[in-house]
This record gives sequence, structure tokens and C-alpha cells, in this order.
Amino acid sequence: MPEERPADVWREGDTAVLKRAAAAGLLLRLDRGPQAIGERGVLDLSGQIGRPPGESIEWLGARYRLVRPAPGDLLAGLERGAQIVTAKDAAYLVFLAGVVPGATVAEAGAGSGALTIVLASAVGAQGRVYSYDRRPEHLEAARRNVERAGLGPRVTFRERDVARDGLGAEPLDSVILDLPEPWAVCASARAALRAGGFLATYTPTYNQLERTVRELRAERFDDVRALELLERPIQVGEGGTRPAFEMLGHTAFLAVGRKVD
Repeated sequence: MPEERPADVWREGDTAVLKRAAAAGLLLRLDRGPQAIGERGVLDLSGQIGRPPGESIEWLGARYRLVRPAPGDLLAGLERGAQIVTAKDAAYLVFLAGVVPGATVAEAGAGSGALTIVLASAVGAQGRVYSYDRRPEHLEAARRNVERAGLGPRVTFRERDVARDGLGAEPLDSVILDLPEPWAVCASARAALRAGGFLATYTPTYNQLERTVRELRAERFDDVRALELLERPIQVGEGGTRPAFEMLGHTAFLAVGRKVD
């Protein structure tokens, strides 16, 4: 989300969502002058600068409201490249890794920047996210998405193969790994973490999970555990509420350990 403001009014450069009932929100940057909104048309929101969020706007014969973006709005507006960490896993990774406002967090495997956006939202304006990837095209895609979400000042992007070269020297509160070989980073993550800090991993296969947990234990992480989250929608109707036939099943296994000396 955009940086916290003393007064809740729109500032030039803020990230906003143009929203109307029963339709997906349109993520945009609040600039002066006319701007193209996708392929839908042109809209001038200059008059909203300095006004509070939530006011009604008429555009193309419909009523909209200009509101602050929620994390779901930011993820829905991603430019997709690499496979993203799903919302159900990203939210729980924040919980597992103990990510709070003001925290310093490193992630490896920037991908399209979905988890980066969630982490940058969680650490707040006083926190810092270091995002690593060994592929420059992934870093660039993640950077564009993070900037579009209005979270660029909170994130530092670094091109590095952390499985080979390790993490940086910054004292970290949390490390989150979305890599094919997270076990190769456990030692350098432990060295970079403050006492009480967490290492969490995201791996698709049982073999990766087993090797990761084995290495977490070998590196003397405490409270090591692993889990999987499944998301099943519920179809709600008067007298006919039931689970949906389809669900968001396996996406990845999550594992976590804590550095306690």
C-alpha cells in the first residue's frame, strides 16, 4: 500500500483503485492530467488530489469510487511472469515468519513480485524488504510490479544467487525462501538472522520439503514444522449452502524454523 500519510487525503503519485459494484478494481497511479485506464478510455483524476479517498466518480456512464488498494487489489494487478505465491500461502508465510511493521525481511526468489508486495505491505513504511533473484528478468518484473503498487521505497532488489553466494550481511528479522534448493541457504540465513528470527520456505514437492526440514534441523533451528494449506470455497444460498465442487488444492508446502541460541 502507499506510504502512511498524516492526513488521509490523496497525494499526487499515490496508488489507487477505481472500484464499482460487481466489477474488478482498476489499479492506477494518481497523476495530474488525463490518463489512459487500460483499454477502457481516458480519465482525469486531478480533482481528487487533496481530497479524501472514497468519493464517488462518474465515468463512462457508471459510478465508481476511488479507494486505497488492499493487498488483493495489488496482487490482482500484477504483471505475470514467473508463477506467483498464492494469497493463501503468502498470508500464512507472513504469520509463520513473524513479519510485523518495522521488520527487516529478506526474500529469495522474487519471481513476479507477489510475495514482495505482501511483505512490503506487512513491514510498513518503517520496515525494509530485501528481494533477491538470480535472474535479472525476474527482478525487473518484480520491480515494476512493486513500483506500480506504490511500495518501491520499502524494497531493495539485488541480483544474486543466494544458494551459491549466501545472503547479505544485514541483520534480519525474517527470511523467506521460494527457491528450488532452499536447504542451500539455511546456513547463511541463520547467520544473518537476529536471535529469535524466523526462516520460512515455500516448496512444491515432498522431496524438497524433506531435504529442507532436514537442513533446518541440522542448522539447529528451533520449533521446526511443516504444513500445507488447502482453500475450499463455500457456495452460500438460503437453505442450500454447501462446499464448492472445485477447490484450490496443493500449491506448495510451507516449512519454518526459528533461530534460538
